[in-house]
Amino acid sequence: MPLAPVPAIGGRVCGAIFLLALVTRLAAVTWAGWTSVAFGDAPAYLFAARELVRTGHYPVSTEPYYFRAPGYPVFLAAVTLGHPERIAAAKAANAALGAAAALLLAALSARIFRSRALAIATGAAAALYPALVSLSLDVASEPLFLLLLLAAGFLLLAAGDRPSSNLALLAGAVTAAAALTRPSALVLVPLLGAPLFDRRHPPRARWHVTGSALLGFFLTLAPWTLRNALVFHEFLPVNDAAGSAFYQGNSDWMVRFYEIQSRNEYLAWSRAMFANLDSQTAALAASERTSPRQRSRYFFAKAVAERSGDPAGWARLLLRKAWDFARPYPSPLFWPRPVVFAVGAAGTAATLLAVAGLSGARRRGVRNLALCVLVVTFAAHVALIVVWRYRIPYWDPILLLYAAPGGARLLSR
Repeated sequence: MPLAPVPAIGGRVCGAIFLLALVTRLAAVTWAGWTSVAFGDAPAYLFAARELVRTGHYPVSTEPYYFRAPGYPVFLAAVTLGHPERIAAAKAANAALGAAAALLLAALSARIFRSRALAIATGAAAALYPALVSLSLDVASEPLFLLLLLAAGFLLLAAGDRPSSNLALLAGAVTAAAALTRPSALVLVPLLGAPLFDRRHPPRARWHVTGSALLGFFLTLAPWTLRNALVFHEFLPVNDAAGSAFYQGNSDWMVRFYEIQSRNEYLAWSRAMFANLDSQTAALAASERTSPRQRSRYFFAKAVAERSGDPAGWARLLLRKAWDFARPYPSPLFWPRPVVFAVGAAGTAATLLAVAGLSGARRRGVRNLALCVLVVTFAAHVALIVVWRYRIPYWDPILLLYAAPGGARLLSR
């Protein structure tokens, strides 16, 4: 059955969604502080941006044990006009990225469900959704990453609907840009093959769309991978953080993390863990095991050795990490209770409505692709490392997209 035309949302409505989202995020930044930097990863991003501006080259390390993906530091250097110390400008840029993401979610809804009313509802919900708003509070890569993920999804969907090799090429390129911002997006690369399963078009067209998407991805990622090969003489698609992340997420330190009962205990744990990472990295340097791959292999092997002695304990740890990723609210150890309640209430409502929306979805192929994103990103983070904010760009847009039709379905009954 042919799809209905994609409805036009309208310029005024789009402007209203963007403005609502922008004002909400600017108000949240005002509450958090325009010049404060509380996010733990922010100093590394700022350092990388400063070095890029000062030397014209990306630094070979941003922490003693790995270097950050380049996407967000390059963005910081650009939006601050070469002055990454302008924290207010960086936060304003993140707020604008978040507002654009709300607008893009409305456009995605219109293309998936072919309903102007659902698209407007989705855009308005995304503009006010507390978890998405929280991404813009500090100097963090998630707002840029979220926008790139949504753009890649929109372009891939549009490429499959037409079909269009040019749009697919752009979808692959934007997916690579997302991976260069947060390397966890590499787990989504196989999903660029989703057009192969679209039976609306002949096999040749499907292969052209899929091949174009993969070509766009590899052409965009290849220059940075080649840079890493020239600098480090090793194959590193994006960066060298996998081993350290696996160690942080599966070592004895993570077991101790789940014994923490207060914020003071967390701060003490964090200082001790990173001091330990620094000392281990220094020991590796003393033994001349300084290449990125050597460090990554060392931390991976050390985490496996620590967990292998207690398989049942490792299983319990994975279950705790699974709940940490799936729960719809942040930890009270890091957030004020009103924020925890607001985010949790909105997240729970979106999840329940999304279940109704997913179960009644008419476009089964798009629904199955969304479910694959949920499952693949869940499994990858639970296996590697879980931080609650990591799930927001992957899960919450899908929940919001299907919450609107889920709510409409329940109301119609």
